[in-house]
Amino acid sequence: MPPAPTPPRVVAVVVAYNRRDLLLEVLGALAVQHTALAKIVVIDNASTDDSAAVAAAAGPLVDLVVLERNTGGAGGFAAGLAVALERHSPDWVWMMDDDTIPTASALTELLAAVSGTDAVVAGSRVIWTDGTDHPMNTPREKPFVSRAERKAAADRGLLAVRSSSFVSMLVRADVVRAEGLPLADYFIWNDDFEYSTRLLRGRRGVFVPGSVVVHKTRALASTDIDPGPRFYYEVRNKLWMQRASRSLNPGEKLLYGASTLRRWVRTFIRSADRALLRDGLSRGLADGLRTRPRHNAVSLAGLGPVTDAVRALEGPHD
Repeated sequence: MPPAPTPPRVVAVVVAYNRRDLLLEVLGALAVQHTALAKIVVIDNASTDDSAAVAAAAGPLVDLVVLERNTGGAGGFAAGLAVALERHSPDWVWMMDDDTIPTASALTELLAAVSGTDAVVAGSRVIWTDGTDHPMNTPREKPFVSRAERKAAADRGLLAVRSSSFVSMLVRADVVRAEGLPLADYFIWNDDFEYSTRLLRGRRGVFVPGSVVVHKTRALASTDIDPGPRFYYEVRNKLWMQRASRSLNPGEKLLYGASTLRRWVRTFIRSADRALLRDGLSRGLADGLRTRPRHNAVSLAGLGPVTDAVRALEGPHD
């Protein structure tokens, strides 16, 4: 008999910030995956609780990197991917937040979905603590999807998608090497949308209902809830996407731009503090129109081995 095929080498990347109890739960869930991980890279974003100590005590499966400053989710995932690729030579990287608890078969289901296909990104079904689908991470079918791509996904019980969420996203490592890292300057919000659409421009991605993770947010809410001061990042980053990112083609920018405006209107209607949102809108428009995200080698400068790993993958800033 021919030898069994070598299973793909998967490295998880978890970005942590001041949620030590949830981080402990995430690491426990990753350690008992039906498909074993090669490594878990934990990026501690300068937590002020004992998240780093929790990760350090989790055993040899964990590669802990403690950052000297909080780089946000965007910077954390950029750092984590760079470290994972430089140190651990994965075939696939599995990205998730520190409030994402994967069920034991989550990774197995993701790998089964992409096995033998040309899909380069796979996302999990995200539920809340009560078992209902989380509206913050509800997948949508890829706009303008071809009949052949829709059928190929549907025949495997999947959905063809144009974007995915960092809540649980499996990414082929060679595509990360080709396309680079998430943009650290996004800090929070839209970083996963920009990155996943960049990876998936001209490539295929799938939503995998059989891969289930629990997103332990404080409330069951969608992305158009009242964001308070974080609305600044929503506005600035969406403008950065429209102006500076190659992730969407012109037609997609029109489509997603119109969707964004509708969501902003809903956000204002539902807000209890519209003055705060107007301030975020004003500052976000100003910065989104007059600035662009910096190169990651600049955004993540001064972080020692992380900076070196980023430069090794993306090159130094000119």
